[in-house]
Amino acid sequence: MIYVARNAKDVAVSFYHFDLMNNLHPLPGTWEEYLEKFMTGNVAYGSWFNHVKSWWKKKEEHPILFLYYEDMKENPKEEIKKITRFLEKNLNDEVLDKIIHHTSFESMKDNPLVNYTHLPTAVMDHSKSPFMRKGITGDWKNYFTVAQNEKFDALYKKEMSGTTLRFCIEI
Repeated sequence: MIYVARNAKDVAVSFYHFDLMNNLHPLPGTWEEYLEKFMTGNVAYGSWFNHVKSWWKKKEEHPILFLYYEDMKENPKEEIKKITRFLEKNLNDEVLDKIIHHTSFESMKDNPLVNYTHLPTAVMDHSKSPFMRKGITGDWKNYFTVAQNEKFDALYKKEMSGTTLRFCIEI
């Protein structure tokens, strides 16, 4: 298995926009309301903290490659090489470059098979938010107030104590 984790603050923003456009989920409310639900794990996917910690622990007993979204954005070639080593595959640079191109955020954002634009508006309403929005690290700074950031950081410190997981929150 390959598990890709992203920093919690950007995940909160991403999930908020996903729930805005995903008509199969209840409306997320205001950003403030949604962030509170996210912090308590009262969202469709449950607690981000429990999810990443459980997969981090499972890798001790199972063959799981644990990757970080931020590393994939910053150095896609090295991260794809990690995947090829994990899968015990050997790919030449030409194939690696094609994979990098086709898995780049920009390429996937334009691909209807990935960006969900082929789904009817009744399911995914792209007028509210595109499924593939920005794909950047650090967009949370455009949403979190100082007070929200301080509260989140305190919760993060508490929830993530006792783990060696380390996330990058800006590149």
